[in-house]
Amino acid sequence: MILAGDIGGTKSLLALFAPGGDPRTARGEKNFPSRNYPGLKAVLKDFLKEVPEPVELACFGVPGPVVEGRCETPNLPWVVDARELRRLTKAEVVLINDLEATGYGIALLREDELLPLSQGRPAPQANAALIAPGTGLGEAILFWDGHQHRPSASEGGHASFAPQNDLEMKFLQYLKNDFDHASYDRVVSGSGLKRIYDFLKAIDFAEEPDWLHQELARADDPAALISRVALEGKAELCLKALDLWVDAFGAEAGNLALKALATAGLYLGGGIAPKILPKLKDGTFLTAFQNKGRLATLLGHIPVRVILNPKTALFGAARFALTFHSR
Repeated sequence: MILAGDIGGTKSLLALFAPGGDPRTARGEKNFPSRNYPGLKAVLKDFLKEVPEPVELACFGVPGPVVEGRCETPNLPWVVDARELRRLTKAEVVLINDLEATGYGIALLREDELLPLSQGRPAPQANAALIAPGTGLGEAILFWDGHQHRPSASEGGHASFAPQNDLEMKFLQYLKNDFDHASYDRVVSGSGLKRIYDFLKAIDFAEEPDWLHQELARADDPAALISRVALEGKAELCLKALDLWVDAFGAEAGNLALKALATAGLYLGGGIAPKILPKLKDGTFLTAFQNKGRLATLLGHIPVRVILNPKTALFGAARFALTFHSR
């Protein structure tokens, strides 16, 4: 059997596939809450208890830089080492970055699993790019090799946050109170939305309603609550927080598109984007994305699409493993 995994800061999805099979068709899969485990090895022990057949090859998309088969995940207190996992599984184990896995999965998506924000004027035989906010901010370049798009892993989400106006300059100073390095990962992520909200509250941008204060105190996922309240138009603090967050998201997406010269397209992945589609459609994202001075027209020609299928990274890890296995 082939084992594939999409390992995230919030959840880890593992699935089995038949050798030579379809990377979209799992023989069995299971979700695990990542923070309930000390590492991927412990997750695998639980999963393998229910696997009757031996695993020949495993591929895991992990949320961090993979160096010589090892990854220290920045938004999860794990160290993932392929050598340890080989000893546990008695199988060949390959680690790739989670955005690299998503990149491999994009080619398997149906048209109805991609929602266009901008049609643009795509140049199909050119580079594309992928940006995915979730627990952290992932980025990847999909370079055109003459035949297909191949994902190249990146840690661009940890590049320095660049404020674009006076309010964002104040927010940068606010971030500096807590972090030596204020990265986009600290801003364009689930925890980043809560940081923006706390900042706006701290500068008395608007009053926090009592009901919202109470709900936030009880919330398991404050960012999800803030975005939901914003989309419902119920609190000015939430509305402004989501507006600033999407503006920063668009600005960094534009930075990535320029660095990749992604004229074939930009893909928005991760768990957050599909949940805030009304906000992504209102023009805030695209305005920030295209606000690149002399190259604004170039950015305007780049198609932008939201990935709707949450299993894209799993498909990609399976595709990588099945391709690797067939060699």
